[in-house]
Amino acid sequence: MDTPSADTAHSMARGLGWFSIGLGVAEVLAPRALTRCLGMGGNEQLVRAYGLREIATGIGILSSDKAAAWIWGRVGGDALDMATLATGLQPDNPKKDNVEMALAAVAGVAALDVVCGVSLARHAGPKPRRRLTAIDYGRRSGFPKPAEQMRGAARDFEVPRDMRTPEALRPFLIGSATGLPGTGLGGAAPGTTPSN
Repeated sequence: MDTPSADTAHSMARGLGWFSIGLGVAEVLAPRALTRCLGMGGNEQLVRAYGLREIATGIGILSSDKAAAWIWGRVGGDALDMATLATGLQPDNPKKDNVEMALAAVAGVAALDVVCGVSLARHAGPKPRRRLTAIDYGRRSGFPKPAEQMRGAARDFEVPRDMRTPEALRPFLIGSATGLPGTGLGGAAPGTTPSN
């Protein structure tokens, strides 16, 4: 079987999702009219429950990136609908012709569901999304001002005392024979800055 392309399958799934919601709303709002038209009175609560199922399935198809599972859920729902409609084919049902037409319609929609489900399974992956235009950051440096204005801005910066290297960890300075701290070899004399 030749399946539709990924874009066509996703569009078909979207259409089936909206159809499912529309059918579900009709079943929830007018179950008595539907059952009377089919000669299957007394099944209003069942039709209403099927309507809620259709609405949930439609929302699932439209909101999911992986609609295939929801489409296969529709196929299962179609089988359930056909089984329920088959009970209306009794010889004593005066609306038997309407039931036959409803069965044919459900079978047609079920075939669409199967084609869509197979196609989505073949082209598995998230549904195509609109591409967002990339923002060009090529002319940005990440600095608040141009480099010319920032040169020399930190020349007068003085490192806070608590951030300075402790004297015991400063490099040894050559120039003293004793090597004791504060005498030149082990560090600078108190109050002076080491120089290399």
